[in-house]
Amino acid sequence: MNNPLIIFLLLLLLPITLHAQCESESELNNKSEALKYKLIAIASILVASTIGILLPIVGKFVQAFRPENNLFFLIKAFAAGVILATGFIHVLPDAFESLTSACLGESPWGDFPFAGFVAMVAAIVTMMVDTFAMSYYHRLNFSNNTRQFVNVDEEKNDGQGHGHGHVHLHTHASHGSEASDASPKLLRQRIVSQVLELGIVVHSVIIGISLGASMSPKTIKPLVAALTFHQLFEGMGLGGCISQAKFKARAIIIMAIFFSLTTPIGIVIGFGISNVYNENSKNALIVEGVFNSASAGILVYMALVDLIAADFMNPKMLSNLRLLLGANFSLLIGCGCMSLLAKWA
Repeated sequence: MNNPLIIFLLLLLLPITLHAQCESESELNNKSEALKYKLIAIASILVASTIGILLPIVGKFVQAFRPENNLFFLIKAFAAGVILATGFIHVLPDAFESLTSACLGESPWGDFPFAGFVAMVAAIVTMMVDTFAMSYYHRLNFSNNTRQFVNVDEEKNDGQGHGHGHVHLHTHASHGSEASDASPKLLRQRIVSQVLELGIVVHSVIIGISLGASMSPKTIKPLVAALTFHQLFEGMGLGGCISQAKFKARAIIIMAIFFSLTTPIGIVIGFGISNVYNENSKNALIVEGVFNSASAGILVYMALVDLIAADFMNPKMLSNLRLLLGANFSLLIGCGCMSLLAKWA
């Protein structure tokens, strides 16, 4: 007899329970103590990010850390594992959690896996940017080489000596070959570095805002250490790509500063909006979910295609079994370390 009444009462209480879950928790809030941990987080994350991104860049001036040496392959494999685990273990689960939250309602967010869809689209768009940029450069380079050969033929037909014409033809052909061998690879490294930084920065700002907006010391305390190591490892991965791209000093400084400051700036923004920010509001969940999904797609694509596949298919790696085994072990260590951090962040 009482069962229908109990069920009816539970159904009445269900919306109230969901509403309570969608409100910011305040019982554990302590603004003064939370501010102390936020300041510690800003300092430690800033230092860790700077050290992480500068290690590979400065390391290229040390003989053992130069890109042509085996140690650099091992470091880059570790960094690739870190970035891959960041996409799969840290960013993508957060995106699914945000976009499947009960606070968004069942329709349309519960009817379709938006997080996976956005991640897939982001990966495809990244691939398109990568390939179209390379295609444009190859066409531009081919057009320039063709123009050089035409000029050589015109000089030869103008009646200048056979030897002179032959020397010009040989010189232009050899220079064109060097450009086509070196420049596309360099361009690809620069594209990889810039797109990878975009994916990392998007996620870094979001986690910074989330930490800065929180007023619970219990939530912030474990995040400080976890995010410090998180940024250190990510910085090493990004720094390795930047060092291979051979940017000018000004561009390297800008990219390093941009990466180092994103999470601290995110924390400051989160602190500034903490009085009005509700991480469980519909707008916050949708924005965080979509951006995290896109960031995950970019990171996973870049890690698998532009970092792991590119290095592990390198002739130097394939011809050296010891280096190949070491790189695989280093990759697994990178994945394992970053995955372990997911327990706290």
